[in-house]
Amino acid sequence: MKKLISLGIESSAYVFGVGIVTESGEILANEKAIYKPTSGKGLIPHEAAVFHKKNAEIVLNNALEKAKLTLDKIDVISYTAGAGIPLCLLVGAELAIKISKNYKKPLVKVCHQIGHLEIGKLTTGVKDPIFVYTSGGNSQIIVFTEGRYIVAGETEDIALGNCFDIVAREMGLDMPGGPKIDELALKGKYIDLPYTVKGCDLSFSGITTAAINLLKKGISKEDVAYSLQETCFSMLTEVTERIMAHSNKEEVLLVGGVAASKKLQEMIKIMCNERGAKMYVVPKEYAGDNGSMIGWTGLLAYKSGWKPDFKDKINSKWRIDEVDVTWLRQE
Repeated sequence: MKKLISLGIESSAYVFGVGIVTESGEILANEKAIYKPTSGKGLIPHEAAVFHKKNAEIVLNNALEKAKLTLDKIDVISYTAGAGIPLCLLVGAELAIKISKNYKKPLVKVCHQIGHLEIGKLTTGVKDPIFVYTSGGNSQIIVFTEGRYIVAGETEDIALGNCFDIVAREMGLDMPGGPKIDELALKGKYIDLPYTVKGCDLSFSGITTAAINLLKKGISKEDVAYSLQETCFSMLTEVTERIMAHSNKEEVLLVGGVAASKKLQEMIKIMCNERGAKMYVVPKEYAGDNGSMIGWTGLLAYKSGWKPDFKDKINSKWRIDEVDVTWLRQE
């Protein structure tokens, strides 16, 4: 019997990605183009959308060539419908809709955040973990319960990846800022920064401002980077451990772009070891935004008969806990 094949399109922010995934979880292609702002002020929606439009067909063709497939051989077209930057989301949505109509293929809207969780599960083999999801746009600790992914703790303001990007830009570094902060931190020493944990929620805006103020006072980039990492990752580890104690789960999975940080992995692993739990990390290729996570999640949703409860092309503020995860209800 032929295995279903899903083509996933991701365009929620910086990345325009196309992934092609089979029903058995084999990733046939994972191609992308990454927008880099020219102004040094972070993502500019109009610029990013123009970049995505210029690269959409190129990335699509690269993915099809890598997978050795043509569009008529694809069974399901999946795309990120939210959350994300509206102008960016629309580029991916319109390409997906165009392919779906031209080739008469079923179309699946995918929640971006769930894509990160599902690709993490696929690539690590973990079953029922606490998800530590950290990226430029999200910082959430998530658990699956009663048919939904529930946000057990999250940032009250900006995401951790955004915090690192803002400080990195102040340092004059290229984006994304996280890997550059990682490098600088190896040579730094600790300086006090605000530590803000409220139950299972966190706040990163105050520490961002404080780090910038230290730079303006002449504190070295290395010391600021080290202190920023130590403080933010300690906050995240504390909240993760608290949620682990409440949920009685024995696995932790790191997903999202910041999951690639060796320092974060080290701190979460120490905590897990002390509790007799296991830590897993999504492979670096799939940590950042990518089309494969959308293709795989779209295929899971399609097979379970799931459909979103909105008719618009996109929902830029779509929350993960608004999705009835029908494919896991069936397990």
